[in-house]
Parts: sequence; C-alpha cells; structure tokens
Amino acid sequence: MASGSSRRGLHGYIARRYLSSRRGRGFLNLITWIAIGGVAVGVMALIVVIAVMSGLQTDLREKILGANSHGMVLELGETVRMDSWPSVLERIRGDEDVIAAAPFIYTEVGLNVPGGSYSEGAVLRGIQNDSTALEVTEIDEHLVSGTMPFGETESGRPGIVLGASLADRLGLFPGRQVTLVSFQGAELTPTGIQPQMRLFEVTGLFETGLYQYDTKFAYVDLAAAQTLLRMGTAVTGVEFNVRDPWKSGEVSDRLEADLGFPYRVDDWQKQNASLFSALKLEKFAMGVILLLIVLVASFNIVSTLIMVVTDKIREIGILRAMGLTERDVTRIFVVQGVVIGLIGTAIGTIFGLLLSWLLYEYEFISLPGDVYFVDRLPVDVQPLDVLTIVGASLLISFLATLYPARRAAEYTPVEAIRHE
Repeated sequence: MASGSSRRGLHGYIARRYLSSRRGRGFLNLITWIAIGGVAVGVMALIVVIAVMSGLQTDLREKILGANSHGMVLELGETVRMDSWPSVLERIRGDEDVIAAAPFIYTEVGLNVPGGSYSEGAVLRGIQNDSTALEVTEIDEHLVSGTMPFGETESGRPGIVLGASLADRLGLFPGRQVTLVSFQGAELTPTGIQPQMRLFEVTGLFETGLYQYDTKFAYVDLAAAQTLLRMGTAVTGVEFNVRDPWKSGEVSDRLEADLGFPYRVDDWQKQNASLFSALKLEKFAMGVILLLIVLVASFNIVSTLIMVVTDKIREIGILRAMGLTERDVTRIFVVQGVVIGLIGTAIGTIFGLLLSWLLYEYEFISLPGDVYFVDRLPVDVQPLDVLTIVGASLLISFLATLYPARRAAEYTPVEAIRHE
C-alpha cells in the first residue's frame, strides 16, 4: 500500500496528465485554457472594479475633509445663529481629542459682476482671518491662484476666495471685484424688501477637485460676513477638527452631552451619511454582480471535468482495478479543478493588480466632474478586498469540482473498463 505522501504525488501526476493535451503538444489543452481564462477574467474584473469603488470612497472622503471640518456645533432655534459662541468655543477646545476649533458663518448669497448681467448663486463661508481657522477648513491647501488668508486689497474692499469653476462662470480672477447679495438681514423699505449688498475683491481661487465645492463655495473674512448679513458679533456655529477623523462621531456625541440643549453637534460622517451609504451599497452590488462572472466561469470547470471523465472512463476503471479507491479518484479530479481555479485566479490577480496600478499611475480615464463628483477614475487597492476575491474564487473553483469528481468515483472497475 502506498504511503500518504506518495498517494498525493500520484494524484497530482494523474491530474496533470488528464489536463494535458491528448497529443502531447501542450501542457494544457484548449478547453482547459478556456476554463482558466474565464476564472482569470472574472477575478481581474472584480479586483479592478472593487479597487475603483474603494478609490471613489477614499477620494471623496479626502476631498470632503479637505474642504470641511470634522464636526460642527449649531444652536437650535428659530434662526441659525449663535451669540454666545466664545464660551462654546472654549468648551470645545477643552476636549482632549479636539486639535483645532473656530467660529464660522454659513449662508447662501448671490454673486454679480459689476456692470454684468449674469449672476450666480453661491454658498458663502465666513471664517476668521487667522491660522487657527485654516487649520480647521484647510481650504488654503487647495489654492491655485492668489493668496489666503484675506489680506489688504488695492481697492480697500474686503477679500473673497472663490472656487475656480465658480470664478470661471463669472469671468473672475484675483484683482477683480464682485458684488455679494444676501436676503439674510434684508431691510423692509417703502419700495419693498432691500437685500444686503457689498462689493468684494477676489484675492484667490481654490480647486478641491470636488465639483459641488468648486462651483458653489466662496470664503470671506468672518467680520466681513457679519457686516454683510447684519449679524453683529453672532456666528452660525463653531466647527472643529479631531485627532482621528474616524472618531469624530464619538467626540461629537461627547461634546453634545457636555454642551446640552439647545446645542446640536454633527460630524462629517453624519453630514454625508447618505452619500457614503450609497457608495457602500453600490460597491457591494457591483461585487455581487461581478462575482457572477467567476460563478459562470466555474461552469467551465464543471464542463471541462465532465469531458475529462467521459474521455477517461476506461482509464479510471484500470486505475480502480489497480487499487485506487473512490476517494483517490475523487481527489484526482478535485486536484484538476483546483489547479484550473488556482492558475486562473493567479493570472486574474496579476492582471487585475497591474491594470489597477496603471489606472492609478497614469489616470488615463477621465470623468465629467458634474456627474460623478470627481474628474478622474480613482483607484485604491485594499489588501483585504483582494484576499476576499482570491478566497471566493478558489472556493467556487473547489465547489465546481465536487459533482464531476463524485461522478468519476462512482464508476466500478468493471463498468468503467467495459464502457464503450
């Protein structure tokens, strides 16, 4: 009786011979290569698509955090304003996980170039003209033209920093002036409601790569925003950054419990929950759909092994007559299927990682930013995703071998040898 190791070697040898071309012209015959190719294509598609979906999540997260704080404190009431913000600011800065905090103003305004007939709506953000506020927003890191914070201008007007796409629509650039129109703080006059208007001079342009920010956001000094909106010393709220953005939810809950009513604390994950939930769902759906490619490829493995079983029935009978058990025959055909799956998975993994690297390195696929929020195809290969795909492919390949392997093992020596 052969030992366990010699039997395993025999199983591998016979499996390799059964996968070989019948005429000995190649290691694997055409049918086997088709089965391998099906698995490889499925694995490659899965790796690339999941890497792109992960990249989209990562890219959006970085851009959102690059233009927004990790959390903000608002005061509940009839109007969105906070008068006692200095005391709130001190209590926020007292939290051990908060690394920066600053007051801000958030409102919607209209922009109009003096002498022009075209206007554009925008989101106005008022921030303090110091380094602390820029540690929270980090918008200065995305400047493509001009300067920030808001310095003295040649015209003596307060400065404003616009998104590059928003400035393009209005034909603005550093040095030009723009009129801001706001209905917040509007006055009721005998001729009707009179909105607040003030001239600003463009001091800089920024570009985050996120369409909704570059086409809508504008930044001014906090004091200038307070004057425009007639808010006095009040602000919209206080925003803050924490050491670990992923723990912003815990910090927000702790601050809300500490501040109590009427204050509400929201973190960046809660503010963008619907967006990231949609991306996670889309990533899962795409993974399931593309996994079906591997599942379809597994039928190629089944058909290949069934063809081998049909072609080798007499040889199976001879092997059974020589002492091979049903278990041995089953293992021979399981090894064949696993080898097909292993080679296909390896090829698919290599080409999937290679294509993902090419997409990441050369960015040769661009996207319309107004549709997809990003202007290129982002790629982020996560090792856990790759291991999951490889494991799923090998498992499916193994399961595909069970039926044909069991069918081969059911032949008795006499039935197999007498088979025509």
